[in-house]
Amino acid sequence: MNVILDILSSVGMWEAVLRIATPLIFGTLGVLLCERVGVLNLGIEGIMTFGAMLGWLTVYSGGDLWMGLVMAGVGGAMFGLLHAVLTVPLGLSQHVTGLGITLFASSFAYYVFRLAVPTATSPPTVEPFRPLAVPGLSEIPFVGQVLFNQTAPTYLALALVAALAWCLYRTPLGLALRMTGENPHAVDAQGINPVSLRIGTIMAGSALMGMGGAFLTLAAFNSFFPTMVQGRGWICVALVVFASWRPGRALLGALLFAFFDAFQLRLQTVVEGVPYQLFLMLPYALSILALVLMARRARVPQALMQPYRRGER
Repeated sequence: MNVILDILSSVGMWEAVLRIATPLIFGTLGVLLCERVGVLNLGIEGIMTFGAMLGWLTVYSGGDLWMGLVMAGVGGAMFGLLHAVLTVPLGLSQHVTGLGITLFASSFAYYVFRLAVPTATSPPTVEPFRPLAVPGLSEIPFVGQVLFNQTAPTYLALALVAALAWCLYRTPLGLALRMTGENPHAVDAQGINPVSLRIGTIMAGSALMGMGGAFLTLAAFNSFFPTMVQGRGWICVALVVFASWRPGRALLGALLFAFFDAFQLRLQTVVEGVPYQLFLMLPYALSILALVLMARRARVPQALMQPYRRGER
């Protein structure tokens, strides 16, 4: 019991929770945007992998860290455009298209990486984002050390949660986005093109996914390897259901999963005789349990995964 209390009272533990949650926040917000307009984007795993590679490659080639983050967003948006064109005007299966983009983007990321560094035996490194202490606030005991001594992309992710919540529930654009996921025919009747709105939103959501992948190579680590996303994309899809398609709850879900992950990493170092695979399984098992409990009350957007064709009912 004392060991657990020591872990939970550690500043490093809670700093790690925010750090681990950051790519999940980007990815979950991206999935949430796509599903709010009625489109399931299962390409997230591949988009995050491609964003991780493109962000790293941009910095490795001489660009700065912010340029790497932006380029990862642009790369994600391009795959989002591909997904949108196939699923919105053409009406192809969103499941099949998303999984196809995951396979294509992951493979293409590795292909480009090998073109850039064909002979490297170990992944080349770049100088990553460093923690940015907020003057005054970072000196507050415990809370300040945890919240105000993070990297710049973490602050950006937290700001995006607030910005997206405000946009969805306080602006006409947000109302149009939510209504497109509920009844695109009603949106069309108001003179707004739901097809264009869906395509633009999918691109924006996919850009956030790419930025989430870039965080892994530009802040969490300092190099790229093809398997580094490690299922985070699928976790983001589950977290959106856990969050009932609300940005604030999405932040809570990302922090909850990150807490389980950070906790098991520290628990491994103090508990002996237990196979490490059990510790690795812990955050996923607990997340599934939380998802089962919350999903019963989740209200799914009515037009999710339903192709829109003008004139059809």
